[in-house]
Amino acid sequence: MELCVMYITVPNAESGETLAQALVEEKMAACVNRIPGLVSTYRWQGKIEKDQEELLVIKTRRELVDTIIMRVKSLHPYQVPEIIALPIIAGLKEYLLWVQQETKTG
Repeated sequence: MELCVMYITVPNAESGETLAQALVEEKMAACVNRIPGLVSTYRWQGKIEKDQEELLVIKTRRELVDTIIMRVKSLHPYQVPEIIALPIIAGLKEYLLWVQQETKTG
């Protein structure tokens, strides 16, 4: 079973709560950590931007990544939201088993 961590940035706590709640309720994610106070500096449409954001750290199955991307795009206020997935290569066996148990199969 392949598991992964996904990173998604959102503009505020309200957006973060909406996404976190939906992903856990719909069993797409076992856990979503919301990290406030993030400052992002990036280039958008030829200009350097700097914004306060919240970072979501999502633990899920690799097979759910595409489904999560579609769900996040439907709820996210950004035109092009940051959505990336990284493989989990190791971890506490009991925790990884819990992630599997708390997420639906693709």
